[in-house]
Order: sequence, then C-alpha cells, then structure tokens
Amino acid sequence: MRWDNLAENPTTAGDTALFGASAVTTRTFDTPEFRGITFHEVRARSILNRVPGASRMPFEWTVNPYRGCSHACVYCFARKTHSYLDLDTGLGFDSQIVVKINAPELLRRQLASRRWQGAHIAMGTNVDCYQRAEGRYRLMPGIIAALRDRANPFSILTKGTLILRDLELLRQAAEVTEIGISVSVGFTDPDLWRTVEPGTPSPERRLDVVRTLTEHGIGCGVLMAPVIPFLGDHRDQLRATVRAIAASGATSVTPLVLHLRPGAREWFMAWLAQHHPHLVRRYERLYAEGAYAPKWYQRRITRHVHELAAEFGIGPADRGVPRRIPVAQEPELSTPEPTQLTLL
Repeated sequence: MRWDNLAENPTTAGDTALFGASAVTTRTFDTPEFRGITFHEVRARSILNRVPGASRMPFEWTVNPYRGCSHACVYCFARKTHSYLDLDTGLGFDSQIVVKINAPELLRRQLASRRWQGAHIAMGTNVDCYQRAEGRYRLMPGIIAALRDRANPFSILTKGTLILRDLELLRQAAEVTEIGISVSVGFTDPDLWRTVEPGTPSPERRLDVVRTLTEHGIGCGVLMAPVIPFLGDHRDQLRATVRAIAASGATSVTPLVLHLRPGAREWFMAWLAQHHPHLVRRYERLYAEGAYAPKWYQRRITRHVHELAAEFGIGPADRGVPRRIPVAQEPELSTPEPTQLTLL
C-alpha cells in the first residue's frame, strides 16, 4: 500500500499532507461483521474538504471520516479514490478502510477557527459515514456534537441504520441549526439489492429508519438512487419503490439515475457481465458518451417518479437547501428539468 499521495513527506511536508505517514496503524478484527476487512487508522491533518468549483454538488464543504466502504455497492462512484493509495477500486475499496480517528476533535478545532464562516457541511456524499466501521469507531457522535455546539448547518446522506443510534444528538442539533437527513433507497427489489449492495442494510430496514426519524419529529427525505437502467427502471418497479417510500413517511423523494465514473464503471461492468451478460451491449450504448445516461433517459425517469410521487402524496426535495427539523411544511410538487447530481 502506498501512502505517498496522502501522507506527509519529510522533504516536502506542508499543508497539502493529509496525515503523517508514521501515524498509520493497520488493524484487523476477528469478528463476523469485520471479517476480511482491514482498517488503516490515521490521524488526519484536515477534515473539512472543499468541493471543487466545477462539481455538480449543491454544497461547498464536506466531512468524510472514512475512505473506502464495506457497503460494497458495485456502482459506487467513490471507488476511484482508492487508486490514490495504489489500492484497487474493486475488492480493495470494499475491504481496505481508512479511518480518520481524530475526525471529531479536528473538526471541532477547525470550526472554531476565525476563518470558518459557518457554511453548510455535507456528510455521506463520498462514502457512507454510517458504514459498519462506525459501529466500532464511533466518530459520528463527536462530529455531530461539534456541529451542534457551533450551530453549524449540516446534512447527512446514508444507507446505514446506525444513524438511529445518534437520534438524540440529531434532535439537539435540529434545535439550534438547519439540518437535513436523507436515506438512499434506489429500489426495493430484494434480489437486485443482494447483488448490487451486498454490504448494506436491506431497503426495508432503511425505510424503517425514515419511519423512525419521522416519528421522532425529524423530517427525512429519500434519495431514490441509483435508478439502475434495465434492472430497476420498469414502471412497476418504480411504482413499488415510490409507494414504499411514501408509506415510510418520507418528506420527499428525489430520483437519480445510475452514473458510471472511471473506477466504478469497470467494476460495475464486470459485475454486469457476470450476472446479466445480455445487458452489456445495451449499457455500452446507453453510456457511450461518458459517465451519465443520456438526458432523455434521465428526464423520462424523473418524470415517472414525479408522477408517482404526486399520486402517493410526496414531492421532490428542495435540492441544496438544508431543512430545519421538524419541517414546517412540505414543498409543492414541481417538475423541473432534472439535473444529475453526483451523490452516489
């Protein structure tokens, strides 16, 4: 494993280094939930990440306490980031997890800086901050507490049920600042889930998270992502998913079509060739122009989901705007031209 791109070099050390090479501790745990996973514990030099100006993200700052993700979603766009460590973007991304063990204390210090202006901070937009590792390392309680104590607005996107552990902290934060919680559920088909998201809680358990948060006065939206072409995009599949999302009490549903960046594209296409070889040529044609499905396809999926959302009484999320919890009123349904965001 090579840490050169991230670790401090004694001849070039400076603000660009993310952690000191001598601070890396590698661990494995012989427990069922962590079997086959290696953790690389590091002491980060910075935890606030500025999103590049050219990004399609509707926010400017992120916090990512982990690199790599045991959710093992075959389509995860963040796979490419593991190549910076000379780790493969397939099994290496799923099983070699970098843990920034000082993330809470570091965030608290950076939020206290006079240079920090209190901008919205998004979490879970690279890898899931509530993946299995969080059950052991417990970084998120300290991170949420730091944001709460500074009344700093933030949002969390997750597939993890572990977020319910921090329910009281989220309630406290919602009393003093704007927060937004979204759960990712792209489909409810159990067979599709088992093959493309093997390390995640089931869609039903994720919707239980939405239901629990809602019952405790914390408005929760659903990012219906990814909608997977030819496997999860049939009208009946979309209807079943939106119906389940509505039944969970979600405040909104926002569909996003699968996109395939380098790193994720190769891993997903290898999976597709193994499980659905008859679809390989169709995918090559659909994604011939790059990482994103054609606009006409995105618009069709978005229109169908918006129609179903109207039928079941929920609407699209107000993208990029954090919510005060609980939500005073839901946004009116609109059907704007979709913009493909790069959240998943």
